[in-house]
Amino acid sequence: MALLTIIVPCFENEANLSDGFTRFLEAEASLPTGIRVEYVFVDDGSRDGTFAALAAIRSAHPDRTTVIKLARNVGIYNALMAGFERAQGDCITVFPADLQEPLELIPRMLVHWKAGCKLVISMREGRTDGVLARLGSWAFHRLLRGVSMRELPVGGYGTALFDRRVMLELLRIGEKNTNTLLLLTMLGYDYVVVPYVRRERLAGRSGWTLTKKIKLFIDSFVAFSFFPIRLITFGGLVLGVLALGYGCVVLFAALTGSIPVQGWSALMLVTLLVSSFQMIALGVLGEYVWRTLDTVRRRPTYVVDTVLDERVRVAASTEG
Repeated sequence: MALLTIIVPCFENEANLSDGFTRFLEAEASLPTGIRVEYVFVDDGSRDGTFAALAAIRSAHPDRTTVIKLARNVGIYNALMAGFERAQGDCITVFPADLQEPLELIPRMLVHWKAGCKLVISMREGRTDGVLARLGSWAFHRLLRGVSMRELPVGGYGTALFDRRVMLELLRIGEKNTNTLLLLTMLGYDYVVVPYVRRERLAGRSGWTLTKKIKLFIDSFVAFSFFPIRLITFGGLVLGVLALGYGCVVLFAALTGSIPVQGWSALMLVTLLVSSFQMIALGVLGEYVWRTLDTVRRRPTYVVDTVLDERVRVAASTEG
């Protein structure tokens, strides 16, 4: 029988977990024949009772659940790497604990995996979030498709199901400050897209704050595109041409005496414009340089505090 690993990243999901895990168990009845399931829960530094709720789930199902508690909150995409390290499945999928991605996706994606597809992506073709959330998601994925990842699904990623070989490639890369799900499509495997409609949360409030969304936006563009660098170059060329033209006008005025010597306002305007461009350029370059530094100094992406798992582990070899 094939083993499916379901990785469930959790951040302050105490209110969701009991009912959520019951839904996971109920969804197993619709899986194709010949599929066993294991669950790897990753508590991403929650400060509520998430870990206690996960420990209770593991006590009831010790033979098929693993609980990993991270020492601090590192973000969902880094937390996923901790889950990959413990996954034993022949195929792996990711479902956040709020279950806004419907579990009906799992059997639909498994059909394609069993047919030989190593990567299956779920695409959001609709969502029940507010107008601002839908507009922000639409703009994010449109921009990303336009400047770096034309192969990205139009509706954006929901989750994915992928072969163990694909997971091992992710672990081998070990990239920091990135979007793990987007990295899947960069590996080059052919994939199938399965559409779905995103649901509302089961309970509680989302930990996906505006600050985290902005960081993901920056990480996604810097990690997968050189467009910001090219934009700086283009902007510098445009300003250079404008400065040259303005310089010619000033020189002509000085030689002919056609314009009185004033120009303080114009000088300040040009100075502020160029200075603003320089500061933005330094900021963009700094984002790239900082990520290079963060990779070179090799600080751990996450630190595991506690692992609840008594099963015999299968080593995660990076050899295909």
